[in-house]
Amino acid sequence: MKRTAHAHWNGTLMEGKGEITTQSTVLNNTQYSFKTRFADGAGTNPEELIAAAHAGCFTMAVGAALSQAGFTPGDLSTDAILDLDMKALSITGIQLELKGSVINGVSEAKFKEIAEGAKANCIISKALSVPITLNVQYQ
Repeated sequence: MKRTAHAHWNGTLMEGKGEITTQSTVLNNTQYSFKTRFADGAGTNPEELIAAAHAGCFTMAVGAALSQAGFTPGDLSTDAILDLDMKALSITGIQLELKGSVINGVSEAKFKEIAEGAKANCIISKALSVPITLNVQYQ
């Protein structure tokens, strides 16, 4: 299975602008720019999208892990806070903040254990350290 996204950029870093479109078109020519990435402009940015993907994937993984352990997930809600080091231009970490309930009950210790397993095994958690390949065509 392949999932795709397309990004277009035109101009310099500070003055340029771009659009991001996802395969599903949920994002369809969604704007991004220096201001949306490093200030308070309208639009999205790559780091925000990573945080959103991680929050969504992890929350689904918790639900799946609870179900596999014989529990019935209730409401699960995750905030993903991505830390970006502006000097190093590097993501230094992502803090996942999970709030959840289980309909048929689970101990707090077991809930934490299941959440830790979901964090380690969520597809996006694993993806953050995969090899990246590149194909370049100059026009």
